[in-house]
Amino acid sequence: MEVIIGLIIIAIGAFCQSSCYVPINKIKEWSWESYWIVQGVFAWLVFPLLGALLAVPEGNSLGQLFAEADSMSIWMTMFFGVLWGIGGLTFGLSMRYLGVALGQSIALGTCAGLGTIMGPVLLNIFFPEQGALEKLTASVIIGVVVTLIGIAIIGVAGSMKSASLSEEQQKEAVKDFNFPKGLAIALLAGFMSGCFNVGLAFGADINFADTDPMYKALPATMLVTLGGFVTNAIYCFYQNHKNRSWGDYAKGSVWGNNMIFCALAGGLWYSQFFGLSLGQGFLQDSPAMLTFSFCILMALNVTFSNVWGIILKEWKGCSSKTITVLLIGLAVLIVSSFIPQLMG
Repeated sequence: MEVIIGLIIIAIGAFCQSSCYVPINKIKEWSWESYWIVQGVFAWLVFPLLGALLAVPEGNSLGQLFAEADSMSIWMTMFFGVLWGIGGLTFGLSMRYLGVALGQSIALGTCAGLGTIMGPVLLNIFFPEQGALEKLTASVIIGVVVTLIGIAIIGVAGSMKSASLSEEQQKEAVKDFNFPKGLAIALLAGFMSGCFNVGLAFGADINFADTDPMYKALPATMLVTLGGFVTNAIYCFYQNHKNRSWGDYAKGSVWGNNMIFCALAGGLWYSQFFGLSLGQGFLQDSPAMLTFSFCILMALNVTFSNVWGIILKEWKGCSSKTITVLLIGLAVLIVSSFIPQLMG
């Protein structure tokens, strides 16, 4: 029963993340780089800090935690956060060329598989005494493979969509639709985004011994998002300078509106990793599910992003055969979430 509760919590977080682009559409008179970094302040700084504070028992502090933690673990956690930040930037481009549904499907699918595998592998290289590779059991590997099969099927649906629609129909659904270019960018975004879970793996021990298991991953989450914020801030401020869009921040007439929707978007985005941490607290008795939980989160993100893609009519005009292939891919993703538990 606890496994089901954990999965439900992770699913709620995934749904929130997949909805985070909806409030962004309500932002007015700001360029992309301006609203991206402002929502990032909430998504990667404010909410992660608030979450990390939940992991601090009474009488302790975050400063104390980081001072007592292994310095290499802290720096490696932030380093992979910086790499994840690069993935976040290219992630936006993947949706520009493929749309919300297909862009998130390919990028997050790649992120799910590689993120799950890379964490234990790289951790074993730096800290072999921890035996991290033991987490990659047969059930976890099979779950990752099935997840990637589901993503591949969705990719086939995307290719069928590209081939069946006229150029005008493609542009109507996604203005800058370009499947080959979008596919390459989405794969790169997925690879770099997988570094988020690698960062979490390196920061797994950055917590107090008496911290509730539901909150143990939150300090590491804050360090990863802090690293990602640095990457995004450098790029966005460069774009502000290049495009002379610094004036966006001084537009008082839209400031209140934009701050509200940036905060809402940031909160929805952070919900996925807050939900992941809470959900993992209910998976402690299932090591395979615990290791596979990041992959589950990404698979559910893909599922819900395609729901939004259907709502936003990104698959409008596609044949019933294409939609059937899409639904088969989504079904495979959902099934993959339960494989480690079924095989356990």
